[in-house]
Amino acid sequence: MIPTGPATRVYLSLGTTDLRKGFEGLGDLVRHQMKEDPLSGHLFVFTNRSKIRIKVLYWDGSGTWLLTKRLAKGRFS
Repeated sequence: MIPTGPATRVYLSLGTTDLRKGFEGLGDLVRHQMKEDPLSGHLFVFTNRSKIRIKVLYWDGSGTWLLTKRLAKGRFS
């Protein structure tokens, strides 16, 4: 469970993202496309073209989390 507070924001990347990217690649997208700081403690969510996978980038103060989920059925809306 990610500890979130009332000041934590969730940023959803519009469009599709190449989910082969890891910590650095997604962090670069946050910096350059979203114009945000990936070390801010906010959640940054990315989806693939078919909307069956997501990745969430999160900094907890001591390191970066990269959470991944793939749906067995259906799609993310």
